[in-house]
Amino acid sequence: MTVTARSAPDRLLSVLAAFDHEHPALCLTDISRRAGLSLTTAHRLVGALTQWGALERDESGVYHVGLRLWEVAALAPRGLALRQIALPYLEDLYEATHENVQMAVRDGAEVVYIEWLSGRSAVGVHIRVGARWPLHATGVGLALLAHGEPEFQEAYCSGPLVSFTPYTITDPARLRRVLAEVRRTGAAVSDRQVTDDALSVAAPVRGPDGTVAAAVSVVVPHADAQVPVLVPAVRLAARGISRALGWQPERP
Repeated sequence: MTVTARSAPDRLLSVLAAFDHEHPALCLTDISRRAGLSLTTAHRLVGALTQWGALERDESGVYHVGLRLWEVAALAPRGLALRQIALPYLEDLYEATHENVQMAVRDGAEVVYIEWLSGRSAVGVHIRVGARWPLHATGVGLALLAHGEPEFQEAYCSGPLVSFTPYTITDPARLRRVLAEVRRTGAAVSDRQVTDDALSVAAPVRGPDGTVAAAVSVVVPHADAQVPVLVPAVRLAARGISRALGWQPERP
């Protein structure tokens, strides 16, 4: 059986991929193991990445992600650039609710959180910037999935739907009904899908061409959730961000 040699870019990216939220700091041996590289190759690539600024080495010899990657990430239109435009509206939503406010974008079959403002209410789900969750299990994910391409929606609904609590939507037919309701009302409600104490209300954010570029939501304890009050507040924030991005609603 022939084993295909990994390309130089693949090996370089595997070094960066060794770092994640659970492993933000790694020694050279750990990088070598997690990247699937020999110690010699890992040492050479880590040296190049450190010299460029993608990695930084502390006094104990442990490596961390470097500031140079943060500078590059700031150029991403769906990352920090989008966050910069949206932040005033997210802060207004926080001031109106004093609850957990978040914003996310879709990456394949997952949501990626690009902002999180922590509110007064403690809920079981703790989101960090850069965290990922399946689309069907979160409010922002439902808002994004409901406005995705029909072919993508059907493929997603037909695929395995992982469960986190007894309330997680795992039935394809039910998920299709929920997505239709999201499109009809302009808001998504995810009730105890990730943890059994949290409820989120989300709304889609549209870009200049009218396509959904992101979603914003409020996460509150299920027991105290006042959905009829939260829905208009979240929709107002999403609409404000959409306008700031250049979206013009169609006039009747």
